[in-house]
Amino acid sequence: MPKILERLEGQLEKKGMGKSQAAAVATSSLQKNGVLKKGTQQLTPKGEARNSMTAAERARDRAAKAAGKKPADYTYNQMKNTARLKK
Repeated sequence: MPKILERLEGQLEKKGMGKSQAAAVATSSLQKNGVLKKGTQQLTPKGEARNSMTAAERARDRAAKAAGKKPADYTYNQMKNTARLKK
């Protein structure tokens, strides 16, 4: 099972979802976003790239894409799994 899928399942379980529901939601979400191939748990090329990133790198990448900036312009908040612009 890919690391990115395991992490998302764990996050959903911590929010109160049952194990099987968290697995279904995580798989569906990653398939919808093009990280996993439809109907499988196999990584796509995009998924390979995302899976090789750390949580911090993914958070900075998400924030940078949304704002049109560079990931290096952001700092990572581990408690919230988010990134903010450096001051």
